[in-house]
Amino acid sequence: MSAPRLKTSAMIASIAAEGQRTLSAPFGHALAKAAETRPEIVGMTADLGKYTDLHIFQQAHPDRFYQMGMAEQLLMMSAAGMAREGFHPFVTTYAVFAARRAYDFLCLAIAEEDLNVKVVCALPGLTTGYGPSHQATEDLAIFRGMPNLTIIDPCDAVEIEQATAALADHRGPAYMRLLRGKVPAVLDEYGYTFEMGKAKTIRDGADVLIISSGLMTMRALETAEALKADNIEAGVLHVPTIKPLDEATIIEAVKAKPGRLVVVAENHSVIGGLGEGVAAALLRAGVFAPFKQVALPDAFLDAGALPTLHDRYGISTKAMTTSIKGWLSE
Repeated sequence: MSAPRLKTSAMIASIAAEGQRTLSAPFGHALAKAAETRPEIVGMTADLGKYTDLHIFQQAHPDRFYQMGMAEQLLMMSAAGMAREGFHPFVTTYAVFAARRAYDFLCLAIAEEDLNVKVVCALPGLTTGYGPSHQATEDLAIFRGMPNLTIIDPCDAVEIEQATAALADHRGPAYMRLLRGKVPAVLDEYGYTFEMGKAKTIRDGADVLIISSGLMTMRALETAEALKADNIEAGVLHVPTIKPLDEATIIEAVKAKPGRLVVVAENHSVIGGLGEGVAAALLRAGVFAPFKQVALPDAFLDAGALPTLHDRYGISTKAMTTSIKGWLSE
């Protein structure tokens, strides 16, 4: 039987699998809740409130919502000015626009001045099918080198809610990748709680350790279940904070089972993201293990339906399962 024909909506569809439990607009709801007891929180966006779930905040706190238009540089500079006056801006746009178009403004006006601005960006990595103009496949590589900037890549709706609350408590500039709309809820089934700067083992396994961030932790957990059919035990270490990286926990997990295959899975280019961060940390610590990456290629990616693209570029559950089985048989 052939696969069902995908519609154009699959280019922007939720990453949730059919029948998967989801929560709607977790960031918007969490920020609106945090603002109830923090009058200094304001929401600002570059004409993308509806598409970054900030419209939920706007409905709850209309007098603290600022629509800056399609001007990302102005958005960052205005947020810096608000922070200097004692406000706590949460600004939203697409990740490509923050990373590419507004980098210098975020760097010099916000990060260098260590201002209390949170930049929360939708469409990270390959979460849209609209081609390179909207696919932020290199945002982590761009931002990891920026001093003072905390970087968060949450897995699911549960972690987005928890991370948003943590960012409201956090002092200083931060960048968070955002899954928007109807976002899968997964981690509460494992009793997980987000802690800024901390990596956590979700499940253990003797044969392979998958170190993952963002939506790839969902895929890693699905892959671990799929591998069980071949009597392969896979552990999953979730790393939601990309910077500062929890090197101690990563090193400890790799050392715990010498010789175990280490696979870093990320929704990002193979260049400059979590994979290279983990590899460098292990090398500096003198810890050596078989090492592979599940990541997007160093290329401008195609446009198309997300399920097709995730299979094509190796970050679907099916593709990751196949890759790991192949590596273990080498």
